[in-house]
Amino acid sequence: MPEEAPAKERKSLDERNQMSDLERLRHSTAHVLATAIAKLWPDAQFAYGPPTEQGFYYDVDLEHRISPEDFPAIEAEMKKVVKENQTFEKMTVSRHEALELAKSGRLAALGDREVESTFKIDLLNEIPEDEEISIYKNGDFWDLCAGPHVPRTGNCKAFKVMSVASAFYKGDANNPQLQRVYGTAFKNKTMLNEHLERLEEAKERDHRKLGKELDLFHIDEAVGQGLILWKPNGSVVRQELQNFISEHLVRQGYSQVFTPHIGKLDLYRTSGHFPYYQDSQFPPVIERDHLKSLADEGCTCGQLMNQMNDGDLEGFMLKPMNCPHHIKIYASEHHSYRDLPIRLAEFGTVYRWEQSGELGGMTRVRGFTQDDAHLFCTEDQVKDEILGCLELVKIVLGTLGMEDYRVRIGLRDPDDSKYVGKPENWDRAEEALREAAQTLGTEFAQEPGEAAFYGPKIDFVVKDVIGREWQLGTVQVDYNLPERFELEYIGADNKPHRPVMIHRAPFGSMERFVGVLIEHFAGKFPTWLAPEQVRVIPVSEKFIDYAEEIESALKEAGLRVALDRANEKVGAKIRLAQLDKVPYMLVIGEREKDQNQVTIRHRDRGDEGSVSIAEFRDRVVEEVQSRSL
Repeated sequence: MPEEAPAKERKSLDERNQMSDLERLRHSTAHVLATAIAKLWPDAQFAYGPPTEQGFYYDVDLEHRISPEDFPAIEAEMKKVVKENQTFEKMTVSRHEALELAKSGRLAALGDREVESTFKIDLLNEIPEDEEISIYKNGDFWDLCAGPHVPRTGNCKAFKVMSVASAFYKGDANNPQLQRVYGTAFKNKTMLNEHLERLEEAKERDHRKLGKELDLFHIDEAVGQGLILWKPNGSVVRQELQNFISEHLVRQGYSQVFTPHIGKLDLYRTSGHFPYYQDSQFPPVIERDHLKSLADEGCTCGQLMNQMNDGDLEGFMLKPMNCPHHIKIYASEHHSYRDLPIRLAEFGTVYRWEQSGELGGMTRVRGFTQDDAHLFCTEDQVKDEILGCLELVKIVLGTLGMEDYRVRIGLRDPDDSKYVGKPENWDRAEEALREAAQTLGTEFAQEPGEAAFYGPKIDFVVKDVIGREWQLGTVQVDYNLPERFELEYIGADNKPHRPVMIHRAPFGSMERFVGVLIEHFAGKFPTWLAPEQVRVIPVSEKFIDYAEEIESALKEAGLRVALDRANEKVGAKIRLAQLDKVPYMLVIGEREKDQNQVTIRHRDRGDEGSVSIAEFRDRVVEEVQSRSL
């Protein structure tokens, strides 16, 4: 699977003027926020404050450490600015005039200061020579800004200061560390309150919180940030998902493979991943004796890196993707057109170097396992193979009740040099994806510049039950890597031909997918995925023997069952099972024992009456086998 694309360049004036009404409102509210902070702390130095998908932020350099305790004071000052209904006034200035204002400390401030507006000077120098330079004023607050804005601060009534975090200026760890104050804004207070309610719901569903409460996974500093320790309960969920998709892999004719966690640097030089994406990969590992000899020769770190980049030095690296390993499995044998398509699948663990500030629970990690597969086929087989991959993604999402999704096709940007391969191959691959996407029965967007460096792709962006979007399944067509590795098959004409390669991962990564599932289900997994499916709850110790019979019968049927032997009241046991989000609780007392029955209590539906052990067993087994929601 591909590396993440590099950050996009500075937006042009035309791009900025295409802000939506909501983005314009949020950008304006960011200026209201900065105005309030400048009133409270006049020494504040501001960098920039753009709108975001969830709201806005403003980066500020300030000796005072802003904390949530400061939010009420900031919001109070913001309300004053809103009440004053200040006009957002645009003033076009020359570069010289803007520079003089910045040197006088006037930009992003309420008046002249004894210190320069340092970040504004730097940002001013980034503005192209032929681009208009403008200052936006609201009241006494002046800021270097290209706009656009709403007419007046009175339009910014529905806002909330949300959080504060650290952020390096321009995202570069070599630059000063600033305080990033986040906020959000909406057209009216009703929409704001609805958003805040969704956030509260999201907080309750946070997979990091639920993962700890339900003993699903653990992240330990002694092991490393971004490296997931799957606990027994979480491992059940992961294994059930793997079993589920493996059934369909067998049906579709995939072959399971296993590959090592490391590979030689030359492998990734050939694929094009090294050194071009080395910033998002773990550092290479050099043979110990060779490294010692270089050190003895006085080789500097810079010289060592140059040698690795130039291919003069061999080493190994933790694999950032499985593709080159699968390619070498294909290349280990001679193939005829009659052998194709060849479909190689692996739950392969890969490693990416994410910045520590970007890590987040299971959804952004440094080591993750992909339900990865690579298909090698003829040109004529591409469309059908893509359709088979799309079928897998649709089965996965449909089974899990995640059918609210949109589809996007990532295309190359012809003006971007990161894309490799022949233009005619790109044209064929992009057209094949378009044709396949048309069979999905849903609208799809085409997004130039979002392709992997080696080929276009189809992504499924899923909306969960509280409206958040997650990019999950992906399918990619690749003419490039078969070319770089000189892959061949013998065609019907008895001549060598180049296969086409398809990358696909319906889950994406097991870590990210399970993290999303935890939040989608709020920890209440459907019975087939639940780590513990049934808990047997005797009302007192004298019914333990009968409870053990039930436990044994259900385990023999393949169900995951636990028996609560604690000397507690039955109400406390039920509450504990509810907290553990166990789908079924079986309450066992005198009547149940005499009638050879169980009384069922469901996690969500409550009491469901009494039935025989066999009837309950058959009902839950059918629910599990059908993977019902």
